[in-house]
Amino acid sequence: MLKIDFANCLSDRVGEHGLDPASIAPGSGAAAACAEITADLAKTKGTGWERWRLLPYAPLRTEHTKAIREALLRCEGRFDTCIVLGIGGSALGNIALQAALNPPTWNLLENDQRGGPRLFVVDNVDPAHLGAILRFAQDTDPGLTRTLFNVISKSGETAETAAQFMTIRKLLIENLGERDHAEHIIAITDPAAGTMRSICNKHGYTTLPVPDGVGGRFSVLSPVGLFSAALCGIDIEALLDGAAEMSDRCDATDLHQNPAAMLATLLVHLGGSPSHPKPAAGPKPNHVLMPYSNALYLLADWFRQLWAESLGKRVNTKGDEIFAGYTPIKALGTTDQHSQVQLYREGPNDKVIGFLEVEDFGKDDLQIPTGLGVDALTYLEGKQFSTLLNAEKSATEYALIESKRPNFTIKFPRIDARSVGEFIALWQMATAYAGRMLDIDAYDQPAVETGKVATFGLMGRNGYEEWRTRVSDTLRETDHTI
Repeated sequence: MLKIDFANCLSDRVGEHGLDPASIAPGSGAAAACAEITADLAKTKGTGWERWRLLPYAPLRTEHTKAIREALLRCEGRFDTCIVLGIGGSALGNIALQAALNPPTWNLLENDQRGGPRLFVVDNVDPAHLGAILRFAQDTDPGLTRTLFNVISKSGETAETAAQFMTIRKLLIENLGERDHAEHIIAITDPAAGTMRSICNKHGYTTLPVPDGVGGRFSVLSPVGLFSAALCGIDIEALLDGAAEMSDRCDATDLHQNPAAMLATLLVHLGGSPSHPKPAAGPKPNHVLMPYSNALYLLADWFRQLWAESLGKRVNTKGDEIFAGYTPIKALGTTDQHSQVQLYREGPNDKVIGFLEVEDFGKDDLQIPTGLGVDALTYLEGKQFSTLLNAEKSATEYALIESKRPNFTIKFPRIDARSVGEFIALWQMATAYAGRMLDIDAYDQPAVETGKVATFGLMGRNGYEEWRTRVSDTLRETDHTI
């Protein structure tokens, strides 16, 4: 079970830069707010854009895992490479699950040494990046007979994913023919409507659903993230079990029994908002997530989208301008002790640092050899690498306290599917709590839409000519270039 140690966020550890323990004690305003928000979340669970909260539970879970198993049967033994096409919430979760739960050498292993195909997630339209992956696929699989493409797009109209899809479809038809190419595409899309749905119906592509009421950044525990994970041998039932366990814990009305409510309370109060107390020394609007594990590092990428896109809002639910939100930052221990901690300790005291610590690395742990015969290094001899890694984490934690920098630790007993599922549910629920605390809509992303429609205009889509003109007029050439 994941645990959160938040003592270093309190004033008795970091002075005026932390929260007064009384402000979150039983009977405090924060405790009362937790109970009130928890009651409200109980009413909205599974409604509107909170349908993601049902993903770890039957019947939605059963429906999705059954469909995934059926798709896996169609793929069994047929593919050596899978290339996922998606962007944002249709890619970051897939990448994070693969990095956390399969070895970093996965794509380098021989086919008979892996528990599934190589996995590449193409989450950009950088032509050099996409081109290199497609060349690799063709070099290792001439004719693309053993390559699967998993396209993820609810509407089918996201420009990046549409361009990727059009490219691979043409490539498959050239290699396999109009009829047989469909066997090499699995689309995860709207189950009933939209451009991608109509394409899939017309060409007979196998599909899995993007569930209604589940936004992209909340979709990793749906077929969006689960299909590629299961294809690569990850235990998606354990992943969902962990998420369900954490979600149940986050139903508690007691602030000190509810991990998500406590995490949101700490970060919103430390981060500052018009309606919440903040540290006497000023707000901490920058939120760093720093895993002491390479495997967990890309979960920090997934966290960044969730926290930034959900909470960064210009107006509150009443339409008042409040410019809410916090800047999520990723770092890696111990790597960034040598690149970022100087700033975190002696730069502006405007950050809360969250560590991820792994208690047991299991069979992957290594022992430092003995016998080098150098006095200055004998202290390392015979120690486990995990002991060194976690000592570095504790030392950094201590150094931050010395500099009055608030921080907390999320402790993983081990890295497995269950604990990763817990972690995902923890942050999703913390986001729901933080949205309520900030009085904003945590599920829309209106600022993203401007970039989308402006792209449509620049690329010549009918009906968006005005946007082409607006962008061109704004970005016209000036004398301010050197």
